[in-house]
Order: sequence, then C-alpha cells, then structure tokens
Amino acid sequence: MIEHMIANPWWWLAAAVLLGIGEIVTPGVFLIWVAMAAAITGVIAMLTGIAIPFQFLLFALLCLLSVWAGRRWYVDNPVASQDPLLNDRTARLIGEIVIVTEPIRHGKGRVRVGDSIWDCSGADADIGAAVRITGAQGSLLLVEPT
Repeated sequence: MIEHMIANPWWWLAAAVLLGIGEIVTPGVFLIWVAMAAAITGVIAMLTGIAIPFQFLLFALLCLLSVWAGRRWYVDNPVASQDPLLNDRTARLIGEIVIVTEPIRHGKGRVRVGDSIWDCSGADADIGAAVRITGAQGSLLLVEPT
C-alpha cells in the first residue's frame, strides 16, 4: 500500500499544499520554497514517470535551488519593516524624558524608565531631576539634562 502511494506522483502535490498551508500558519518565508520544490517534483514525476529514488534526488536538488533563489531574492528585495526599532529597546528610548532615581555623580547614576530602573551616564543630576535619553551603550543609557 505504501509503495503504491509513494509511486503515485500526486503525493508530491499534496505535500506541496501541506507545506504551503504550513507557511501560512507559521510564516517564516522558508516552507514556501520547499513547497515549490515539491510541486515542481510532482509535475516532473507526472510528465516523465521517473523512478522514486530519482524523484527524491530531484526534490533535494530543487529544495536547495529554490531556497537559494528565495534567499537571493529577499537579499535583492528586502522587506521594509513597519517598526525597524522593534527589537532595539534602547534605540526606542532615545528622546524620552526620564526621572533620576539615584543621583548621577561622576557620570554614573540610575533613572526610571517606565516601571524599571536603568543605569545611566551623563552630567551630574540630583534625584527627581528630569533628563533626556540621548543614546545608549549596551544597556547603559546616555542622558543629558532637559
């Protein structure tokens, strides 16, 4: 029974559909390229009737080729992010005005950002002073008086 199912090239197209659905459910722009390789393998298997081992070899080669072509296409046509600072929290904070919670002395202190306390570096300031975030070095915020 399994041999009969594998010998039928329609299962390549079914695999392509399932991989396409997988790409829709978990978008990652990777499964779509494997789905295309499965679909092309299925069409070639139907038209030529090539043996199963060669179908798998063809599928492997088409996977490599389609993933390479897809990656190259995305490098040449990058997708613009709606929020380029999404994963750069410190960059998102630049320009924010925050309150000093531990006095800034000799360039070091702490400020309250939302509900958390961050280390900062900047000109001397007393507790309760408002300062503006101008940049960051790792998780150290650079601040200046407002």
